[in-house]
Amino acid sequence: MKLRIGLGLALAIGSPAVAGTRPADPLVVDRVVLLMRHGVRPPTKAPAMPPEVTPERWPDWPVQPGWLTPHGATAVARLGTADGAALRRHRLLPARGCPAPAAIRIVADSDQRTIATARAWAATLAPGCTLAIDHRPQDVADPRFNAIESGRAPLDPAKADAAVMADVGPGGFAALDARYKPLLARLDAILCGTPRPGCGVSATPTGLAPARADKRPKLTGAIDRASTAAQILLLETAEGMPMAQIGWGRATLADVTALGAFHALEFRILARPRAVAAANFAALADIVREGLADSGPQVTMISGHDTNIANLGGLFDVHWRVPGFAADDPVPGGALVLERLHDRTGKRYVRLRYRAQTLAQLRRAAPFGPKGPHDQNLSVPGCNARGVAGLCTLEEAIARLG
Repeated sequence: MKLRIGLGLALAIGSPAVAGTRPADPLVVDRVVLLMRHGVRPPTKAPAMPPEVTPERWPDWPVQPGWLTPHGATAVARLGTADGAALRRHRLLPARGCPAPAAIRIVADSDQRTIATARAWAATLAPGCTLAIDHRPQDVADPRFNAIESGRAPLDPAKADAAVMADVGPGGFAALDARYKPLLARLDAILCGTPRPGCGVSATPTGLAPARADKRPKLTGAIDRASTAAQILLLETAEGMPMAQIGWGRATLADVTALGAFHALEFRILARPRAVAAANFAALADIVREGLADSGPQVTMISGHDTNIANLGGLFDVHWRVPGFAADDPVPGGALVLERLHDRTGKRYVRLRYRAQTLAQLRRAAPFGPKGPHDQNLSVPGCNARGVAGLCTLEEAIARLG
């Protein structure tokens, strides 16, 4: 156990060697691409959910629906400080002064929360420096983050729906609802207090609104609504609201973590299957490829959404678990990190990490302790470069992007 912890820490803080390599033949990180979910936000609608879901009044937030909160910006700023320190250890940012404009590229979607996340991160990544952020005007759709609906990468509806149903598994949605019945009942109890007709999320069976060439498939019914409700409870928790407000005092921290399985499940079904992920991520994949190329910037950061994280996670078939969150649930401010490395012969490799704050860290939005944020090395199935499980050659990584 001590050996495993020590090795993980060495990799996280930028050790020049990778497990299984010879100390005399180190791998050196020379490019980093971060795909980051925006920070903590309120629900995107007001009211947060239809009135039949709960008779309760949802808590108030300090900003407009869907915007990054001040608490969320503070939490993102902590990540910028930690990421800046890590990048300096890799010598990808200068130890002093500002990086050259060509050395770093920051791209954000056009929502307020993604633009504000990029700004909060950049301000502490390189304090005192003005880093350019590439984004469309706020609320003007950016086709790079909307490849399917913009026509950049139209879906094959039949393949997309078949991939979704294959992931749902035997018995279809009825079996899925049955499997999650106890957790659905727990969510209903939080939403409704005492059982009452016409309240909660579980009464309507889960179904599928099928894909179109310009539209991703979408869940309907119980699991869809459970995912939304669970994410709202998680965001309230991450915002640091008192427990008496979260689920109207009927939810515990353990509930928030367990219910996050619905959010992760929705993305597993709808966003991770390759038939959907490759199309939806097509435009962002170009930015990732450029960030891994010799001619690209040394650091690339993309400020996007949970769907983007799930798409890239599906393309590489990687999995993560952050304390306080369900497995594979995209964390506010969490990032999939692709590191390009080279050996002494110039051969290029790519490894993946997942960097995020734990739920406890998000609630506090306080400076990190000596361990920093959660940082997990990810294993890519089928990649075994240099005999290291999960380490891809650059060519293998580029092929995974579609």
